[in-house]
Amino acid sequence: MDTGFLLMLAGGAVTIALLAFALLGGPSPAKESRRRLESVRYRHSQTTETRVESQLKKAIASRGTQKSIFAGDSTRTQQIQNRLDRTGKGWSVAGYMNTCVLLAIVICGLVYLKSGALLLGLFVGVVAGFGLPHWYIGRLITKRTAQFNARFPDAIELLTRGLRSGLPVTETLQVVAREVPGPVGQEFKAICERIRIGRTMDQALQVAAEKLGIPEFNFFCISLAIQRETGGNLAETLSNLADVLRKRSQMKLKIKAMSSESKASAYIVGALPFLVFAMVYYMKPDYLQGFFYEDRLIIAGLGGMVWMGIGVFIMSKMINFEI
Repeated sequence: MDTGFLLMLAGGAVTIALLAFALLGGPSPAKESRRRLESVRYRHSQTTETRVESQLKKAIASRGTQKSIFAGDSTRTQQIQNRLDRTGKGWSVAGYMNTCVLLAIVICGLVYLKSGALLLGLFVGVVAGFGLPHWYIGRLITKRTAQFNARFPDAIELLTRGLRSGLPVTETLQVVAREVPGPVGQEFKAICERIRIGRTMDQALQVAAEKLGIPEFNFFCISLAIQRETGGNLAETLSNLADVLRKRSQMKLKIKAMSSESKASAYIVGALPFLVFAMVYYMKPDYLQGFFYEDRLIIAGLGGMVWMGIGVFIMSKMINFEI
C-alpha cells in the first residue's frame, strides 16, 4: 500500500474529526439559559442556602480572576515547567527536553540496528523518547501528591491550634513551614517567602494552588476565601476541613482496596499481548521478522499497537475512581 495514500487517509480522518468537534462543540443554548436563570436566582433570592452558594461562587470567581493575572504565559513551555515544578526536583525545561531528545535518538538507533527499518525506528524512538520521561514525571507528581495529602490534614490542625491560641494567620503559616516535614513544609515555606517579599496572602496561596494542582489544597484556599467573604470562626472552619480531608483520604483507601483486583486484571490483560510478542520474538525471531521490514506487516503492527494503546487507556480510565 502506498505510503502517500496512507498519509492522505490519516489527514482526512483528522480533518473530519476537527470539523465534527467544531460543529458539535459550540455553546449550548440550554446551558446559557440555565446559567442566566441561576444568576437571577442568586441575585434576588434571600434564603440562607442560596446566599451561601452565591458567596461560594463569588469566591471561586475571584480566585479565577487572580489566576488569570498571576499565572502568566500559558505556553507549552510554561506547562512543562509547571509539571516539573510539581515534582519538587528543581528540574529545568531545557534539561528535560535534552533528555527526551537523547533518549529518542538512542532508542531509534537501537531499533534500527536490530530491525533495519528506519520508519519503525523513528516511530518507536519518538514515542518512547518523549513518552517515557512524561510517564516518569507523572509518577513523581503522583508520589509527591500522595505525600502532600498524607500530611496536609496535620498541617491544617496545626493551623487550627495556632489560631485558637491567638496567633495571626501568617505566624501559623510559618509554624507549619517549620514543623511539618516533606512537601507540605516546603510549600508553606514558599508561601511565607512570597508573603515576606510583598505579595498578599491570596496571591501567595493562588500561586501555590496553581503549582500543586491538588484538590485538597484548593479546598483550603476556597475555605479561606469564603471565610473572608462571610466572616466567622476561621479555626472552626479549618477544623471541619481537616476532618473532611481525613474522611476523603479514608474513602480513597477503601476504593483502592476494593478495586485492586480489577486493576490487577487490567494490568495483566493490557500487558499480555506485548509480553507474548516479546517472548515469541526472543525464542524465534524469524517468525516475527516480517514485522520489521515488510510494509504491510509494519502498518498492521503499528495499527495493532495503536488499538492496544487505546484499549489500555480506556481500561485505565475505567479502573481509576475519583471521589
